[in-house]
Amino acid sequence: MESPKYFHLGAIASLVALIVWLVVWEVVVAPLHPGGSWLALKAVPLLIPLGGVIKRDIYTLQWSSMVILLYFIEGSVRAWSDKLPASQLMAWGEVVLVCIYFVCALLYLRPYKMAAKRIAKELLEKVTSKQ
Repeated sequence: MESPKYFHLGAIASLVALIVWLVVWEVVVAPLHPGGSWLALKAVPLLIPLGGVIKRDIYTLQWSSMVILLYFIEGSVRAWSDKLPASQLMAWGEVVLVCIYFVCALLYLRPYKMAAKRIAKELLEKVTSKQ
């Protein structure tokens, strides 16, 4: 099995890449309005979990893996509905980066979840054996 270190690095890299991708998309590649779009601000909420992801905070990785799915939805909708081919390509890129982050976060968290289940099971057995 791969080391959780690689999944952690994958989560960081994909999150940073997604932030940059979204800004470049809305400011340079295919802005909704000439000169850039306020839609680039959609990358700002991704800065909130970035520190926790870098620090390997389990709680941050858990909730951010759910919040990131909003970006999957946005990318999917725009990939199918945008008229401009460059915007569609950027939307598909967003979907791919979100999927990479999601998978890396889940695979990084997996050993912690398994350990928590094992500890809970041991505690439950300990409590029920005393009764």
